[in-house]
Amino acid sequence: MSIRIKLLLSFTGMLVISLLMFVLSAALFTIAFTGDIRGVRDFYKVHYQLNPLTQQEESIFLELKYMAKNEPDKLLDKQLLADYDFKLRTVRAGLFVRRESNPVFESYTINQPELQHALPAYDLDNNQIRNTFNIGERFYAYAKFDFKYSDGAKGGVFVIRERSPFAELSRRLLPILSILLIGVLVIANMLLYRWLTRSVVKPLNVLRKSAERIKEGDLQFALDLRESGEIGQLNESFESMRQRLQQSVELRLRDEESRKELISNISHDLRTPITTIKGYIEGIRDGVANTPDKMAKYVDTIYTKAVDLDKLVDELFLYSKLDLKQVSFRLEPIDIVSFLDDCIEELRYDLEKQQIDIAWQDKPKTAVPVMADPEQIKRTVLNVIGNSAKYMDKPEKRILLSVRPDTEMAEVEIRDNGPGIPEEAVPYIFERFYRAEPSRNTSTGGSGLGLAIARQIVEGHGGRIGVNSELGSSTSVYFTLRRTTDDKEAANRT
Repeated sequence: MSIRIKLLLSFTGMLVISLLMFVLSAALFTIAFTGDIRGVRDFYKVHYQLNPLTQQEESIFLELKYMAKNEPDKLLDKQLLADYDFKLRTVRAGLFVRRESNPVFESYTINQPELQHALPAYDLDNNQIRNTFNIGERFYAYAKFDFKYSDGAKGGVFVIRERSPFAELSRRLLPILSILLIGVLVIANMLLYRWLTRSVVKPLNVLRKSAERIKEGDLQFALDLRESGEIGQLNESFESMRQRLQQSVELRLRDEESRKELISNISHDLRTPITTIKGYIEGIRDGVANTPDKMAKYVDTIYTKAVDLDKLVDELFLYSKLDLKQVSFRLEPIDIVSFLDDCIEELRYDLEKQQIDIAWQDKPKTAVPVMADPEQIKRTVLNVIGNSAKYMDKPEKRILLSVRPDTEMAEVEIRDNGPGIPEEAVPYIFERFYRAEPSRNTSTGGSGLGLAIARQIVEGHGGRIGVNSELGSSTSVYFTLRRTTDDKEAANRT
């Protein structure tokens, strides 16, 4: 799940929870108002029997009570009663005074024709001076004091306030619901925070710790890729980066080992002819070559080793340029069949002296045009054939060439009937300075750069090179070149 969706869901959840709380509160108020209203009213009757009036109303009531005890006849003065009623009306209450069964004063605030019948009977002992009553669906709370006028008539003074069960329920429950709502929002926020922390912050912390391990050079670990969304994509990219870095480090270590091996092999291959040259020069200087025949033999050997040394340096220089991509190939269309015919004719004389027969095994009847650098491809063919010639061990020595074209590539195969290559050596045959014969004896092998140079040239042409070998039977080296459709131009080039 993406971070964007998680955030959207979290805030949507908060909104839904808040709305649900308000809806539940509204439903509670509605039920209280339109449902079992009597139960709610009974609950409030108990409360208003004890606390029917506000503090200001209670103060006015006490004044009237004091007046009823000490100067009861003043409660017949309608102007005085109107003044008190005015004070009560400012706080949304009303005054009612009665004498026997007749009203003396009734506030316009109450305005109920059935009010006198709803009021309690006289209780001169005033055992209960606060209570509630109902007129239809309207609910009232009051404080009253019964007394006697100076002529002995019974009287009563009431301070009355209309109450709404719904309004009072709302007023009483609103703080509770507000606190409850805040609590729910806090808990919901904590749960959402925990969810976001576990799904976003925790994976990011893992990435941070992984980055610190990479900074310290530790690449031997793997990230958990079970996450999805942006976090999962970030994990995949980070893991890919770690793997690439690990591969880079491993490649650098292999290159370092290869460099050490290269220096060792170069040192060995250079030291061998130089040692021979030094030995023969010392023999000449010490007078060992004391006859013309010995002198000629010594000089020929020195010359041969110097030529081998020069060839090794040239091959090393060429391989270095190929490896650094500093050799630019001049690709042009050539007929590979005619090109190989020329190579066969060029090598035939030298190979016949070694009693090696070279011929076509499967020669195409038509031209096979390819894109190639003639000079570099010729070097590749000569290197492969020369490598085969060095290891021939059969009485009848043969090297066979074939070309197998397809729609896009042409495959050239050079097969010999030599001793073959051990299976464990096949994967390394194109490595620089590699020899299947570990002693690096120059009498049984060259510098070890010929096939490495061939691979660099073929891959530089966009082809591939490989080897198939049967130990004790034969070895086949093949490489591919990209074809071209310009047959006439290819024929002219050759």
